[in-house]
Amino acid sequence: MAGYHSGSPAPRIAWIRRAGKVADHEDFFGGGRRISPRASAFSHKTVRRADFAAVNFARDLVDAAAPGRTAMVALAPDGERREIAFAELAKRSARVAGTLAAHGVGRGDVVMTVVGNRPEWVEAMVACFRLGAVALPCTEQLRPGDLRVRMDAVDPRAVVADERDAEVVRATGFSGPLLVVPDERHYDAAPAPAAELEPDDPVLVVFTSGTSGQPKPIRHGQRYLTGQRVQAEHWYGAREGDLCWCTAASGWSKSARNVFIAPWLMGAAALLHDARFDPEERLEVIERERVRVLCMAPTEYRAIAKRTELRALPQLRHAVAAGEPLNAGIVETWHEAAGVEVHDGYGQTETGALTGMPIGRPVRPGSMGKPLPGFRLWIEDGELCADPSTIPTFFLDGPLDRPWHTGDRASEDEDGYLWFEGRTDDVIISAGYRIGPFEVESALVSHPAVAEAAAVAAPDEERGQVVRAVVVLAPDHEPGADLARELQDHVKQRTAPYKYPRVVDFADDLPKTASGKIKRAELRG
Repeated sequence: MAGYHSGSPAPRIAWIRRAGKVADHEDFFGGGRRISPRASAFSHKTVRRADFAAVNFARDLVDAAAPGRTAMVALAPDGERREIAFAELAKRSARVAGTLAAHGVGRGDVVMTVVGNRPEWVEAMVACFRLGAVALPCTEQLRPGDLRVRMDAVDPRAVVADERDAEVVRATGFSGPLLVVPDERHYDAAPAPAAELEPDDPVLVVFTSGTSGQPKPIRHGQRYLTGQRVQAEHWYGAREGDLCWCTAASGWSKSARNVFIAPWLMGAAALLHDARFDPEERLEVIERERVRVLCMAPTEYRAIAKRTELRALPQLRHAVAAGEPLNAGIVETWHEAAGVEVHDGYGQTETGALTGMPIGRPVRPGSMGKPLPGFRLWIEDGELCADPSTIPTFFLDGPLDRPWHTGDRASEDEDGYLWFEGRTDDVIISAGYRIGPFEVESALVSHPAVAEAAAVAAPDEERGQVVRAVVVLAPDHEPGADLARELQDHVKQRTAPYKYPRVVDFADDLPKTASGKIKRAELRG
């Protein structure tokens, strides 16, 4: 999600536990109520860990669900369709937990997953929840170098990889246990018992890109899972018996909370579709599977409206979007053609969801809604800020005793609705992907033709923004379309393909400060 805080922890993180702080919830969706002008009084109450009963998401939700209740509907690339009940999920995930334990995985150990949106990914995640292991979901787009950066930062004890991604994992040089899926032998072990956990025991780590350096790990505690209930009820809008489809690929923070956790908390089922984005197929799946709640990136809503004949979807009750700004025109197009109002929301990898368009009221196209109930947000010098003590999904290593600066510019109207205005730093948000310029620049300068490079955002009608590279060539190299394509392909090979520059410009030099820092603002202009 959008947002970066310069005080984020260093890439190498220490697995430290600490007391959590929570706030009493107030209904900030109240009629016309505005957000606090400033969280001047951090009026939280500190809750010591001894005040909490032991928790375990796998035991308390998955094992406790009605055995015949549908947990997932899985659509495979070959067309196979499976309905998976909670009884089957509980049994299989407990046995996967047993297999992981047999490979030395225990409480607090990191397990990396590189798996598509298929049942084996969910089983691995739930298995980690059961053991008290820390899940590190990674998108399949990551290349060996990207995965190695993550491994060096958090030292995973084991990796679970899709068979189509196994060679990419092996290319990292990882020497620990590698569980390739699908493989029924992973279910031969005896079920592992559920660990007795506390709300601030780590459960999840997700990497996020900043303006400099490599992606940084963000740790979340067990409270992050149950803390999703606020957004699940007040923005995501799932209801008991619904089939919900969050299309985010496994590995992104939105997928970690909305593919299956948010639906399950509300008594709904999750749809898993292991396929590349195809606009017409999206509509066909929504119709055929009678999807009731849809969660997509704004780029996907735009692409479907542009590339297909958008039609009425009477069975679709509710739709939400997050990850990048949702323009007003697309909200209006979907309402007119499909009969559903898309509710925009906003959050960050560090915080989870923070705002959402209220359910049951007319949508304000272009707004990212209001603060979620109980979440204290305000605008300070044009930047959206938050009181971390009021956010149950705030990351473990973040400061709880001072305001959280999101790095995003926003404004608030007279009724308390928030409007996204842009970043305060150089992070590029393209099609919902958060891309740090350093990652692109590092890949570019590894090419022998490149002496220097700068990556900045350029506006794009469909993706919102795309990466634009400004390249200074090394001696004896000439600019041209062929070299531009070669550089694009080079970046795709060196790092995740979504980061490659769709625009490549050549320059004699780059604008810099007296200390030698690139003046990216001039390049964006």
